[in-house]
Amino acid sequence: MTEFTVLVQDITTIKADIIVNAANELLLGGGGVDGAIHRAAGRELLAECKTLNGCLPGDAKVTKAYKLPAKYIIHTVGPRYYMMDERQAAEKLTGCYQKSIDLAVELKAKSIVFPAISCGVFMYPLNEAVKIAVTTIGRHPQIGQIDQVIFSVMDEQTAEVYRQELKNQKFS
Repeated sequence: MTEFTVLVQDITTIKADIIVNAANELLLGGGGVDGAIHRAAGRELLAECKTLNGCLPGDAKVTKAYKLPAKYIIHTVGPRYYMMDERQAAEKLTGCYQKSIDLAVELKAKSIVFPAISCGVFMYPLNEAVKIAVTTIGRHPQIGQIDQVIFSVMDEQTAEVYRQELKNQKFS
């Protein structure tokens, strides 16, 4: 049975098999979570990301984690909510979570940490994004192969949105 946890903690400090990066299309670092992960992982991450030729919204690619307390980083590009209609945005965000779990299972990961993908500068409404995250991960056909899913957030208000959605969907 997969355990779901919500932590108010910097994602770059959480020990897990996989840390998910809310990246931009270039995969070369940026602001928010993406910038923090690149800074904490070190220059080697940027060098590896330059070989990946970017990533499309809704897709995901994997790299080593370098100086992070993880084995791998899954870089996924969420939708820019303000640039597409609601249905397209939901499909792209769902793809981020599906493909991240697919890669985690392929890598035989037992633990994975997710940020609130697209909820920063990409402006996805938090409540809708959290519902998509919890639903997509919780219903993934292979989720049972992962022991622990952690949602890493930066404040207690955001954590409460995740806790409530996990409770609503009976994952806590």
